[in-house]
Amino acid sequence: MNLAVAHRPAALRKGISMDDPVLLLVILDFVFIASLAKIFFRKDGVMNARWWSVSLPIGVIPLFLTVSRIFGFPSLLPDGWLRTTQLVAGVCIAASIALISMTLGTHRVPIALWHQTDDAPRHVVTWGAYRLIRHPFYTGYLLAFAGAFACFPHAVTLVLFLYEAVMLNAVAAKEERKLCASAFGAEYQEYLSRTNRFLPLRMTRPPGAVPSPTDQEFVS
Repeated sequence: MNLAVAHRPAALRKGISMDDPVLLLVILDFVFIASLAKIFFRKDGVMNARWWSVSLPIGVIPLFLTVSRIFGFPSLLPDGWLRTTQLVAGVCIAASIALISMTLGTHRVPIALWHQTDDAPRHVVTWGAYRLIRHPFYTGYLLAFAGAFACFPHAVTLVLFLYEAVMLNAVAAKEERKLCASAFGAEYQEYLSRTNRFLPLRMTRPPGAVPSPTDQEFVS
C-alpha cells in the first residue's frame, strides 16, 4: 500500500475516489446544464455581467461539493438524516436531467441566452415540456440546485439554491413581460391563464381572468 495514501484522512481518500454515486450524478447534471450555453442556446448571445450573475452559481456548486467532500466539511444535518437526503437528491437530479432533456427535444430551434438586449420573441412554444410549465429549463435548473442541497445540506448550498431561485424567477418574469408585449401577446396571455411558471399544476382561473407577469412576479 502507498504510505502517502494510507496516511491521508478518510474524508480525503473518499473524496478523491469519487465513489459517491449521488455526488457524481449531481456534478454530471451541473456539467450538463453548463454545457447548454455551447451545445443548444443561440450562438449570437453575449455573456454579460447580468448573464454571469445567474450562471456563476452553476459552476460554483459542483466545485464546492467536490471540495467539501475532499476536506470533510460538516453538514447542517445530523448524519442519521443524510441517507434520506441522499435519496431526495437522487430523485431531484434524475428529474432535472429528464426535464431538461425533454425540453431540449421540445424546441425546434435554439433560443436566446438570458439577459440579452436583442432577444425579441420569435415564436411561442406551448407544447411538449411547456404544456404545463412555462419555464421547464428553469425548473430543471432549480431541481438541480435542490438536489445539490439535499446531497450535501450546508449553508453554502442552501444560499446558492435560494439565490438562484430568486434570480431565475426574476428572469422568467422579465421574459413573460416581453412576450406579453410582443406580437404573440394575445396567444401568450391565454397560455399564462392555464399554466404555472415552474410547477406542473393546471390552472383553474375562469376565462378572462388572466394575471399579468407583473402581478405574478413572485408566483410559481
